[in-house]
Amino acid sequence: MADPKPALVLHLASGGEPLLFPLTAEDAAAAEEKIPDLLKHGGVHSVHTRDGNTVSVNFVHVAAAYVDDLSRKGKFGLSV
Repeated sequence: MADPKPALVLHLASGGEPLLFPLTAEDAAAAEEKIPDLLKHGGVHSVHTRDGNTVSVNFVHVAAAYVDDLSRKGKFGLSV
């Protein structure tokens, strides 16, 4: 089985393709915990990407956000 490759997936309110930010496992867990409040209250949050960069996101402009595993083949996004 492939190693997990978590990523923060952001769907902007203005539409278009989702934005993907690869995360470490630790940062993915922290982001998952904060996403509900950030979407509800529209806060700004900085995440550290797997390649060492820092990205600040203004969640006022985000319609949907979640952490997904990019190593899954044939599946992307929320599944039921």
